[in-house]
Amino acid sequence: MRLLVTGGCGFIGTNFIYLMTERHPDWQIFNLDKLTYAGNRKNLLKLEKENNPGYTFLHGDICDKKYVTSVLHDYKIDAVINFAAESHVDRSINDPAPFLTTNTLGAQNMLECARQAGIEKFVHVSTDEVYGTLGPSDPAFTERNPLEPNSPYSASKAGADLMARAYFETYKFPVTITRCSNNYGPYQFPEKLIPLMFIKASSNENLPIYGDGSNIRDWIYVDDHCTGVELTLLKGRPGQAYNFGGAAEKTNLELVRELLAILGKDESLITYVKDRPGHDMRYAMDFSLAEKELGFSPAMTFEQGIRKTVEWYRDNCEWLEDVRSGAYREFMDHWYGERK
Repeated sequence: MRLLVTGGCGFIGTNFIYLMTERHPDWQIFNLDKLTYAGNRKNLLKLEKENNPGYTFLHGDICDKKYVTSVLHDYKIDAVINFAAESHVDRSINDPAPFLTTNTLGAQNMLECARQAGIEKFVHVSTDEVYGTLGPSDPAFTERNPLEPNSPYSASKAGADLMARAYFETYKFPVTITRCSNNYGPYQFPEKLIPLMFIKASSNENLPIYGDGSNIRDWIYVDDHCTGVELTLLKGRPGQAYNFGGAAEKTNLELVRELLAILGKDESLITYVKDRPGHDMRYAMDFSLAEKELGFSPAMTFEQGIRKTVEWYRDNCEWLEDVRSGAYREFMDHWYGERK
């Protein structure tokens, strides 16, 4: 298979490419990435240094129709997986425009270019946040739930999901959608909860938690999510959306306390800050359809996954220091400035 992966230098894309090169050494993987602040080419430098014949990096923008078209034709692409996205809710609240541009218009451009090129399979990677929020006793989201996004980020992703649906319904284009719960694991940019808390706890700094920390998320280890995307590519029904979750619901406060325990740090480091606007209370994913049709089930428990993640960050301090410069510091300055 000749596979185009967009956003492959980001957190999930990086893990996906590493996993696929191990599982499918006969595949040709082409990584198209714009290299925004959270996209790090160094993540996959190992493959480039090894001159891996199955991996090619392409620097470009999914919104660039001419370039995307040339990539699809010149490299004779068979299938596309669209990971490329602006993904941080806080940033979307501060400036929604880049999220609409990349997440909605960029996805539409990828769909149209792929349709015109006659691509055989297209997987669009989305998020549980398109469903909105759940109450404490509500059943988990299924693929039949309506899309009710509450942030500019989730609205931009929902727009892309609806466009993907339209391309299937209107053009019979073979697109499938994946929606996952909160990912964690190696290479996650430190604006996200787990790496941010790891960094601050390791330095004995205060750990800021929104509101009272009661917001609930379902956590999935990144390799389990990547497996779900792989199964969707290989077995998914065109026009169908598939949910993926880790069966690991935790409040933000519970998660931070577990992280502190692993690090041997005192809970006195926890501090509570002003909640963000439109903060969804709870996400939970019913992945029974993916279980039934794709054979998916999460292999990593949260207890195993969080320890493995902490171990990776401990062993990769140089990577952390590298990404903490520039954009990370800019983000933190703004984050604290807004909430002091």
